[in-house]
Parts: sequence; C-alpha cells; structure tokens
Amino acid sequence: MNRVIPGTTLKFSEQARVSAFSLISPVLEATGGLTLSQLSKLTGIEGTTIQNWIKRGWVSSTVGKKYSERQVVRILLINMLRSAMKLEDIANLMSYVNGDVEDSSDDIISDISLYNMLCRIIFTAEDEGAFGTEKTRSLIDKEILENSRDIANEEKLRKAMFVMVMGYRSGYLKNLADNVLSGVLEEYRNGSAGK
Repeated sequence: MNRVIPGTTLKFSEQARVSAFSLISPVLEATGGLTLSQLSKLTGIEGTTIQNWIKRGWVSSTVGKKYSERQVVRILLINMLRSAMKLEDIANLMSYVNGDVEDSSDDIISDISLYNMLCRIIFTAEDEGAFGTEKTRSLIDKEILENSRDIANEEKLRKAMFVMVMGYRSGYLKNLADNVLSGVLEEYRNGSAGK
C-alpha cells in the first residue's frame, strides 16, 4: 500500500503516527505560512478550489498571500473527507465541532489536535485492519481519554470523530473500488476490441 498522510500528498512516516501535523509545522514556521502554490502541492488541491473554500467561509481568510497553520490544517481536514462527503456537510460538521471558522474561542478542540487524533486513529485502524464500528469507537474513546484535558465537549467530539473516521475510510474504499473498476473496464475494452 502506498500510504500517505490523510489530506496530503506526503508519504507516511513513523513521525506522522504520533503527530502528523508536526511534519508540516516546521515549514510553516520557517516560511511564515505557505503560498497557494505550496499548499496546492501539499494537498493535491487546485488553488482555485482552496480559494473557493475561503470565499464560502469554510476556511478563515488569509492575511497577505500566506496560509497560516490554522488555515492549512482546516484545508487538510476538509480534503481528507471530501471524497466521501458533500463539502457542505463537511463544513457543517466542522462548525458542529469548532463553531465559527474565524473564532477559535468557541472550539471544542483545536483543529491541529483534531487532525492529529484522527490521523492516529486512522493509522492504528489501518495497521490492525479494523475499521468496524466498535473498533473505531474504541479507538476514538482511547484518543479522547488520553487527551481529555484539552477537550471541552467530549460527547460532541466523539460523534463528529466517528463520522470523520468512517467518512475517511469510505472515501478510501471508494477510491480503491474506482481504481479496480478502471482496470476492469480497460481490460474489458481491450478484450472487446480483439473480438
């Protein structure tokens, strides 16, 4: 499996298992933020799509032409769910967890903590081959228990994380099925052409 860090084009490394966003943070700190071109390369998302998400209010506005840590992580969260969920639903789910995108004072948990927790759950579930309902809930409970000092409304977060993990996995399975289908159809076309 060609494993990547969720929401990015970066290849998995063991450091990501503990804190996925820590692989991106040093670049943000050194450069004062990412340019649209850099963010597009990091995520695989067209620049116009990212700008559209800002216009719609799903990501906070940029200051200057650089994307801050807060904006980057929100884009990663949306990106990791968009192959399985409607963008409006993702935006509403993010608001359910962290309220107004421009105001961090109403957040249950920081987007960075949420992203890191989700990545840890996903990596563990992938390693164990276990994305069943009970196993996913157990992994979420473990993450929340280990990080409860930072979490304002655990039950709300628990529900949102379940949707996010299952949404991510659904997107992965959809992409896998699409890739296999593409190969099958190509094989069918080539076989039909030879008759």
